[in-house]
Amino acid sequence: MGKLKITIADILRRDLFQNAKLIAGEGGKNRKVKWTHILEMEDFDSFINGGELILTTGSNLQFDSSAGIDQLKKLIKYEVAGICIELGTHIKTIDPSIIEYANQHQFPIIVFTCIVKFVDITQDLHSIIVNSHHEKLHHLHNLSNEFNQLSLASNGILKIIKKLYDYFGKTIFLITDEEKIYYYPIKCKDIAASTLSKSNDDNQQNSYNHLFINGEVYTIFPIKGLGYSWANLYIQESIENIDDFSFSIIDRATLAIAQILLRNRTIEERKQNQEEILVQQLLQGKEYDTSTALKILPTPAENLYYRLMVIENNLKPKNLKDNEWEEIKLQQSIILRSIFRKHSFFPSISVTKRKIAIIASFYKTSYGNKSDVNLFQKIIKDIKNINEEDIFNGKNLYISVSSLQKDYSQVTNCYGEANEVLRLQRQGILDVVFFDDIGIYRLLTKLNPKDLENYCLHYLEPLLQHDDLLLTLTVYLETMGSKKETSDRLSIVRQTLYHRLDKIEELLGHDFMEPIKRQAIEMAIHAYKLLNKNQKEKSFIEKYNK
Repeated sequence: MGKLKITIADILRRDLFQNAKLIAGEGGKNRKVKWTHILEMEDFDSFINGGELILTTGSNLQFDSSAGIDQLKKLIKYEVAGICIELGTHIKTIDPSIIEYANQHQFPIIVFTCIVKFVDITQDLHSIIVNSHHEKLHHLHNLSNEFNQLSLASNGILKIIKKLYDYFGKTIFLITDEEKIYYYPIKCKDIAASTLSKSNDDNQQNSYNHLFINGEVYTIFPIKGLGYSWANLYIQESIENIDDFSFSIIDRATLAIAQILLRNRTIEERKQNQEEILVQQLLQGKEYDTSTALKILPTPAENLYYRLMVIENNLKPKNLKDNEWEEIKLQQSIILRSIFRKHSFFPSISVTKRKIAIIASFYKTSYGNKSDVNLFQKIIKDIKNINEEDIFNGKNLYISVSSLQKDYSQVTNCYGEANEVLRLQRQGILDVVFFDDIGIYRLLTKLNPKDLENYCLHYLEPLLQHDDLLLTLTVYLETMGSKKETSDRLSIVRQTLYHRLDKIEELLGHDFMEPIKRQAIEMAIHAYKLLNKNQKEKSFIEKYNK
């Protein structure tokens, strides 16, 4: 790793350094030199970027006494590669305390015992540094071409990993979101497998995280495409020891691997036409070919369940040509299928311009086990975090999830449930995702609007002319009759609340908080919200608010 960098050791071998002597920091000879800098000033902080080899006559250094240790500390703090000092003019000798401190921190101090031309040294070193940069670029270009060629070969991922191993000389393995493992050398198979089990336990791997395996540190490099992470590449090296050039090599390799993964999924996804037709037939309650269903849907089992997720774009669909839409549709399906599979679901997907429906099948121990709810919440979070322009933007989506089912003949009912949740989301009535959580609205959404209107009038008519009273009653019921919490939420003093509650009791009757009547009033308030959000049914509300 880092074979093409220029180090202190390389510089000491140059002709202009034949009369130079390394008097301290022998352990730092492998430090990388990025540039050279002639400095003859005391306050050099703002001129240091890190990685420089400083050339100086020592006019403003106190390296001939222990007082210079503070200046040496600054050089080390700013990650200077080393310092060359011309002895004689300003500094005769280097104090032993300076040498001792430099040795402790492996900071190279090079001295010239005769006058040297710093201009010649600067020109020479800059020449080899620039040439090194050109050599690196040429090497990187060749490696990129090799990675691209390997990406087209059979078993390309493993060949790319072996190429990385040849460069780094370190254990390297890759784990895809579908739990496939690629590794090199062969002996690291067990390490890769144990890492897979750890990541399954819940470990969401982030860019450049460290992972300790058998006492060795590994750096994680995510492989991404279409705004989603397809795999993680693990290299047995700490991030601090990976230089910029090596990062560039890893970047080219991960890009080539991402192309392989995306190409494979694209091929797989193009075979899903039968799945699209089957899902649409199930959504619409139409007859379908049983033999086809058995090929696409998981085989029914005692512990096999499913929920239907529906995703709706809340932006107006763009006018797209057929070929443009087919490509976007393909990529959306690839992204969603990968997310669901990562969480151990078996997705069957139908993608249209306005809605996406996913029959998400999975195994669970019992009907009452709610572990799948947490998994769906993680999936929704993953979807919401996707931000691929013109392909998939999670922030512009409504997402709903049906009740839990076993029989695929219920898919059309699940579709109705999911659409009810979407309707409540669009209208701003409820901020929930699961049909299980819409409560009383399961009934209200099925009632005739006229019946809802009559029901609201029966229980709420006296309050419809008093917005403050209706709001007060709503909050009072939501807080389970807590006067303190109600006054806090409404930002009113307690006396104002008491006055409003007295007025409500006068209009609705003293028994309005009795269980049966209270339940009826709460249902009427929810019906009021439902009607008030539906513009077509708003006339009856306006009549009482004038």
